Formats: sequence, C-alpha cells, structure tokens
Amino acid sequence: MQNAHIPTLDVQRAAFAQGAILFDRHSLPQATPRMLDPTFWAGSNALEGRGGRGSAWLVHGRFGDAVLRHYRRGGLVGRWVDDRYLFLGEASVRCVREFQLLARLYERGLPVPRPLLAGWQRSGLSYRADLMTLRVPDSRTLAECRDVAAADIPWHRIGATLARFHREGAFHADLNAHNVLLDARDVVWLIDFDRGDLRVPARDWQQGNLRRLRRSLDKLGGVRDEDWSALLDGYTRAMAGTSPDELP
Repeated sequence: MQNAHIPTLDVQRAAFAQGAILFDRHSLPQATPRMLDPTFWAGSNALEGRGGRGSAWLVHGRFGDAVLRHYRRGGLVGRWVDDRYLFLGEASVRCVREFQLLARLYERGLPVPRPLLAGWQRSGLSYRADLMTLRVPDSRTLAECRDVAAADIPWHRIGATLARFHREGAFHADLNAHNVLLDARDVVWLIDFDRGDLRVPARDWQQGNLRRLRRSLDKLGGVRDEDWSALLDGYTRAMAGTSPDELP
C-alpha cells in the first residue's frame, strides 16, 4: 500500500523546442529539461548494475534520492545506434510510456518507484530520452541478495508481489533478478518498466514473465528447487486472493 504521507501524483506536461517533459508537480514544482542532465545535480554519481539498459546516475534533490536514467539501445542494434530511437509520435516515446505506466501502477498502490520526470528531444527522424524516478531506499536487487544473504530471501513474498502485479494486468517486459528489489523491510519492488504495459490478465503472458525470471536466476547460478517452489506457492496463493501478510 502507498504511504499516507506521500502526496498523490500531479502529472504535468511542458513542451519545448523539438521535445517535451512530463513531471510530477508535487515532487518537482518547477521542472525543466536541464534536470535530465546529470551535471545539473551537484554530486551526482554514476550507478552500476541498476535500472536495466542505459546509463544511470544517482541524484539528490528536495524530493530525496533519485535515479536518472538515459535510454540506450541494447543487443546488436546498440552496436550501431547508441541512444537514438525512431520518432513515431510522442505517444510512442519510450520514456513517456514508461512514466505513464509507472504513474498508473503507483496510483494503484503497487510497489514501483515514484516517477518524477521524463523527457525526450527530437533530432530529425529520431529522438533521445531520459527518465528520473525516486530511488527505493535501503534496497538490493534479488541478484545482489543471492550473493550476500541468500538464506534470507523471502521467496513467498516475491511470488505474492508478482501476483499483485499480474492481477492488475501489469506486464513487465524484462522481469529478471536485477529488476526485483528487496528493501530493509522485505518489501518487494519491481523496477525498469521500459516496454511494459497494462494487459488483460492472461495465463500465457503471466507464466512467460515467471519463466523469464527463472531463466535469469539460472544464468546467475541457479535457484534451489525449494526456493522456487516457495515463490510459486506465494504466487499461486496470492493469485487466489491470499494476502502477502498471511504467507509464511
């Protein structure tokens, strides 16, 4: 559930030459495109291994700590086209779609980072994009937890949290062990919703999400059968309506 002391989002749009920004006015009352440049933030630091593909920086403002991510291409295409995407209209811009999806999930009380600012700038037929989200405090990725405190991973709760997203129709395009966070209270969060969307709940894509997470864990050295069974048990019970607080 969302914390009562955190205000709801007030999403605003501002256009500028060859681009636009979306921002949460509660967090950034006077947002500007310059805020998507890491050099705007004194003492910003590059982050390693967080937030999926792209360059990421930790920045600090009145809102607290945030992660600023510049979208970059991966795979074979990324060898030739670093950070440009074909412009097909603002509705198709990746940072816009991710910001809007995060806003909808956040307002539904799902554990995702609060979206702060997104912006894109067009050049010819292509555009570049950036996204800033509030950082999840005192958190580690599931991949990091496997290396540091594997015995303490709450597998039931991870499964139950995935079920919460799936019951809402939230599809994560890259559900892997680096995009699942656990904070100091064992609350499970999902990050990096690039190319994600809201869908009609259906077993095919839901099970595909789970298989993708399992493949990710296998690439990191595997997961014990009993741990994966606990995740699936938490998932199945939560899909049937069991509260995460009622799980082992």
